[in-house]
Amino acid sequence: MQACPYLTFNGNCRQAMLYYKSCIGGKLSFQTLGSTLQANGMQQKMKACILQATLTKGDLLLLGTDMVPDDGLVKGNSVSILLHCSSKASIKRYYKTLSAGGKISQSLSINEQGALFGSLTDKFGHHWLLHYHHTQ
Repeated sequence: MQACPYLTFNGNCRQAMLYYKSCIGGKLSFQTLGSTLQANGMQQKMKACILQATLTKGDLLLLGTDMVPDDGLVKGNSVSILLHCSSKASIKRYYKTLSAGGKISQSLSINEQGALFGSLTDKFGHHWLLHYHHTQ
């Protein structure tokens, strides 16, 4: 079993997922409403909405959509995306790029367990925790 972050956006899923790809790398694919059987007769703006975006890199699977529930999009702080990074260089790179235009919650620093850790909220309002621990 694998749990994967599935992020909801309000029309800017493509922009956000392209941004995450530029920060993290990996392979990104999009499925739009226009590519579905229900697209016939839809307005062009609706056809461009992202039904599902998929970003993969190694074990990372990050999903996103523009399909907002009937009760609307409510941003909150109940979910964070945790990135276990493979090197000191990668955690620094991801932290720098993901925090651009966002808000830093905790600067990268060594925590009690000897791991390099930091947290931020990106410019799309999603909270990220970044972690690197060099084990010998």
